[in-house]
Amino acid sequence: MVWAGISYGHWTQLHFIDSNLNAQRYRDEILRPIVVPFVCRHHLMFQYDNAQPHVARISTQFLEVFDSKTAELLSHHQVGIKQSFPKEGWVEEDPKEILQSVYECMERTCEKLGQLNIDISNIKAVGVTNQRETTLVWDKETGEPLYNAIVWLDLRTQSTVERLINSTPGKNKNQLKTGLPISTYFSAVKLRWLMDNVEEVAEAVLTHRAMFGTVDSWLIWCLTGGKSGGVHVTDVTNASRTMLFNIHTLDWDPELCKYFDVPMEILPQVKSSSEIYGSMCLGDQSAALVGQMCFQDGQAKNTYGTGCFLLRNTGIKPVMSDHGLLTTLAYKLGKDSPAHYALEGSVAIAGAVVRWLKDNLGIIQSSAEIEKLAGDVGSSYGCYFVPAFSGLYAPYWEPSARGIICGLTQFTNRSHLAFAALEAVCFQTREILEAMNQDYGVPLTQLQVDGGMTSNRLLMQLQADVLCIPVVKPSMSETTALGAAMAAGAAEGVGVWSLTPGNLTTIPTDKYQPLINPEGERTASDLDQ
Repeated sequence: MVWAGISYGHWTQLHFIDSNLNAQRYRDEILRPIVVPFVCRHHLMFQYDNAQPHVARISTQFLEVFDSKTAELLSHHQVGIKQSFPKEGWVEEDPKEILQSVYECMERTCEKLGQLNIDISNIKAVGVTNQRETTLVWDKETGEPLYNAIVWLDLRTQSTVERLINSTPGKNKNQLKTGLPISTYFSAVKLRWLMDNVEEVAEAVLTHRAMFGTVDSWLIWCLTGGKSGGVHVTDVTNASRTMLFNIHTLDWDPELCKYFDVPMEILPQVKSSSEIYGSMCLGDQSAALVGQMCFQDGQAKNTYGTGCFLLRNTGIKPVMSDHGLLTTLAYKLGKDSPAHYALEGSVAIAGAVVRWLKDNLGIIQSSAEIEKLAGDVGSSYGCYFVPAFSGLYAPYWEPSARGIICGLTQFTNRSHLAFAALEAVCFQTREILEAMNQDYGVPLTQLQVDGGMTSNRLLMQLQADVLCIPVVKPSMSETTALGAAMAAGAAEGVGVWSLTPGNLTTIPTDKYQPLINPEGERTASDLDQ
């Protein structure tokens, strides 16, 4: 039997490193000084089309079909979606284009399955995985979106966030009910902006026609009938990223809704991540956690996409962070199954820094070139890069921070800058992992990784060296879609995929062993090479 997973999100060798460079130095000498002093206006990080100066194209939508017995990828199709930047710091997408891309992916994938002589009637379930915080509002009577989707990276609500933090006793950013800090990252402030600034949204709310949701809710509502009886739902993992959801009661919180002045009638019904309600859904990073089969307490994965998202399974009890991390829902695989929680550290800019080097500086012609370019020098030679293009997420939550490149000398060339960009991804990950080890109380012994950047072998080896623990990469890097399909196939009433420990599918992996020990010295295995 086969099943399909719809994934919506951004595109989603031996070397030497400076023995004097370590995470403490990166944090103390490079990162911390920019948090307060570099308070300047946001600068866009994407290359603009000449014909449309406010639009950049980015590949974001794809559908994959897997064999439920072997987890083998049978077919897939991918479609590009435009992001628009109408003002400084604003990031939007067209909800209709998102929906149309799903239809196109379905049609083209079915055509490809036919060419492989695979009967599409064998598809038993469809799973949805998506960017969790991207926010939409639409009219339930007309089925029309009332504004563009506001993307998770959007910074237009920065003044609202600052006002909310200043009005909170002790100016505490953290919300114990949600496990989240007050930040531009999450959906509630984006929804509040829509209600305050878009006349069509405000009118629809007053006349009880408005529906709010993240991308999963919009797609499922449309795919299950739309204005003719579409199902308005989300799952616990997506709901937990809104700042309106109580992660302890697993429901919308009336006090939080009142705090943000959001009517509860516009919110979707919250379901588990694995049950039949028209279509299955799971937030993208939670789907990757499932796809990596991190079902045991303490297991962790890091997804390298536009940003980096490191999640660690903490079991059925939430662990509240004291070190700048998020407490979030990992998954709930069935309506009668217990919810599992995770600690999460989010990095806004990871793969996006490679795109920036390509589109804005032009030092590479394709993203794949960065591995060879950086490998030519094997070190940044004292050049440091902090790509805070959208402020700093975990563990600082400082939206006013901006990027910096320093340590430049006459000797510095584009190869050193490329290497420094890869180092920046690795050191941001290390900083999150250090915070996670403190919150969880047990150091992680290996990190499972996925996402588009993991095809860069230099980056993966550098990550192992910086963390001083093994980095394990599955043969298929897009485990987000795999996780969504696993949840769909395991749902009661579908039952084509077993998630019991003894029946989990074994996926081949590559393991990168650290060649640098915690003291910054090369290991014996490295010296032997």
